[in-house]
Amino acid sequence: MTVAFVTGVAGQDGRILAERLVAEGVEVHGMVGPADDPAIVGPLLPADLVLHRADLADGRSVASVLREAAPDEVYNLGGISSVATSWDQPALTGAVSGLGAVHVYAAAAAVGEATGRPVRVVQASSAEMFGRAERSPQDESTPLRPVSPYGAAKAYAHHMAAAFRHRGVFVATCILYNHESTLRPETFVSRKITAAAARMAREGGTLSLGDVSMRRDWGWAPDYVDALVRTVRHHEPDDFVIATGTTHSVREFLAAAMARAGVVDWESRVTTDQALVRPADAAEQAGDASKARRVLGWAPTIGFDEVVTRMVDHDLALLAGCSVPGLRSQWWPASPTSP
Repeated sequence: MTVAFVTGVAGQDGRILAERLVAEGVEVHGMVGPADDPAIVGPLLPADLVLHRADLADGRSVASVLREAAPDEVYNLGGISSVATSWDQPALTGAVSGLGAVHVYAAAAAVGEATGRPVRVVQASSAEMFGRAERSPQDESTPLRPVSPYGAAKAYAHHMAAAFRHRGVFVATCILYNHESTLRPETFVSRKITAAAARMAREGGTLSLGDVSMRRDWGWAPDYVDALVRTVRHHEPDDFVIATGTTHSVREFLAAAMARAGVVDWESRVTTDQALVRPADAAEQAGDASKARRVLGWAPTIGFDEVVTRMVDHDLALLAGCSVPGLRSQWWPASPTSP
């Protein structure tokens, strides 16, 4: 039986991935941080999952839990996931999202040496590494020019993945562009918008946002999790941009969400909060996933409009007190071949 280890298992991608792997018959071990309460996190995850607590910033604790799990596949999804939070805690972001990834690579290499079988690692890299990119869309050869502590930490982890790869360790990366689902918390602008649209439709209210002219490449999170699985099971480690190749502005996301919720007078109820505007952020991020399509056979299955529709419908159902279907009933990809 394949054994998988997932850091950041309580996050959006971790929860989707854990469900996916358990459904395949994989033995799944998930890691949460020392501040996470298992009583809260546990019920969100598949019952068969083995939960571990460790600190990504502490190499010894990471090594200990990986040694205990002895995995075949490692998915490093853990870390600080918010650009805004990374500005509030830049050193911690570097320790967790940057050095933490290196602790995972080193621990996986040690397990491989101890067991005599290779351990495959996939790192969740980010489009934020490109920062104000010199060209658009970005592909795997686009120079990294991060403009935030989050992007810089991810860039370090990405470069170190290549360094370990040159030493014979299987460390692949997926450079993930914005990907959403009904599991997004409202700290992300996508869910903030869809939840506000649902509330406006039922209760009224207002919404404050930052720069709504910024354009992003938005996809459906289960598609991107599928890319992570395909990447770690590919016959050799490599880097892959995972994106739809199509961009939409925050304002377009807002308009689509309000239209789906049936809110017609929304423009007068949406204001700009200068505290939420980040001038250093790239005005547009667009990814070229041609390599992933060609090499992995990967392609997005859900487009922008459907992403917004599913998220708004979910938030409307929550407010109405209706039962909400799980992600697997909304969509699940075919399972790639196990290694």
